[in-house]
Amino acid sequence: HPPPVTTDKEEQKRLLENRPDQPPHAKVLRIAIIGAPNAGKSTLSNQLLGRKVFPVSRKVHTTRCKARGVITHQDTQLIILDTPGLTNHLKAKRHNLDEAMLTDPWDSMKHADLVLVLVDVSDHWTRNSLSKEVLKCLSQFPHIPSVLVLNKVDMLKKKFLLLEIATDLTEGVVNGKKLEVKSTLKEDSSSSAKSPFHITGASPSESKVPGSPLGQEKNQAQEGSGLDKSSDVGGAGTGEAQGPKHHGPEDVKYIKGWPHFQEIFMLAALRGEEVDTLKRYLLMQAKPGPWEFHSDVLTSQSPQEICDNIIREKILEYLPLEVPYGVTQVMEMWEEGECGELLITQSLLVPRESHKRMLIGRGGKVISRIAREAGQDLMNTFLCDVRLKLKVEVKS
Repeated sequence: HPPPVTTDKEEQKRLLENRPDQPPHAKVLRIAIIGAPNAGKSTLSNQLLGRKVFPVSRKVHTTRCKARGVITHQDTQLIILDTPGLTNHLKAKRHNLDEAMLTDPWDSMKHADLVLVLVDVSDHWTRNSLSKEVLKCLSQFPHIPSVLVLNKVDMLKKKFLLLEIATDLTEGVVNGKKLEVKSTLKEDSSSSAKSPFHITGASPSESKVPGSPLGQEKNQAQEGSGLDKSSDVGGAGTGEAQGPKHHGPEDVKYIKGWPHFQEIFMLAALRGEEVDTLKRYLLMQAKPGPWEFHSDVLTSQSPQEICDNIIREKILEYLPLEVPYGVTQVMEMWEEGECGELLITQSLLVPRESHKRMLIGRGGKVISRIAREAGQDLMNTFLCDVRLKLKVEVKS
């Protein structure tokens, strides 16, 4: 079980400053998760961490800053760089976003050892091509190994479409080998939401080649995934030697997919399906190197930042259109009660009286729902009782 986040700001600061308690043969992997806004990056990060530390909402731009999540497993530390969705100047202006939101994903890429590119396959408008911002990011850092993660596969009724999506997003090439589409999959609309494609097939114990879950066992690849490479995978290299020609930043406008992905994973992050398979793969990709954090650290955020983010997530969830982006949060109280519970009072400042009415809701229903759900999430993060009080005021 992952450690809870401490509710004490000073203790969290001490933990972050503590020298990492690493074993003699420590390994580390820094992972940047990139994708279009709302692809499910924070949901996947939370599932990998095993505790909710990043805000999640159906609205775009829930993640406002880059924060780190830390998974420590035996001798290995995975550092997840949860980044804001890749966006452009026009959209940033519309959602009242900081300049940092345009630069943070690029910043995270500079420090990453591996990139997970997350694509929401339930969105039929965007699923067959990578966004220009994602392609620009990949072509800017072609030396960093990248992995394609198809998310929300449980929401796709026609599972055979996954083959088409995978082929489009990889330009038909993975790890330097051509993808072949097998016709072994029978379409069954009555099947459960779970994807029948176990592309990530072999478990680490069966794995002959470290970190090459795609097409590892011939039978499994043919029966389950419907995708295979034209020849056996020879290792977890980038495959550029025998792979396609290198794509530079100037080629981005002519391509839909990225032919340099090492692997493809298919999962449903919200339900946690196949997340463990991805986690095992990431642990296997770690290289010898010093840990960045003490093993008791789960996130680089302060407890107050986590609290702000979780409350804002609920505001985004329950207020319409652009309204939640104008709410300012002010922390008024953060202290421990007599029985060890955490007492939090926060003021939510809104620009208009009409916004105040919306946020409070008829009979106080909206604001009490936000407080109840945010309080529950905070209990799960801090593993203690939380009494959360929210007040709504119009900015003077």
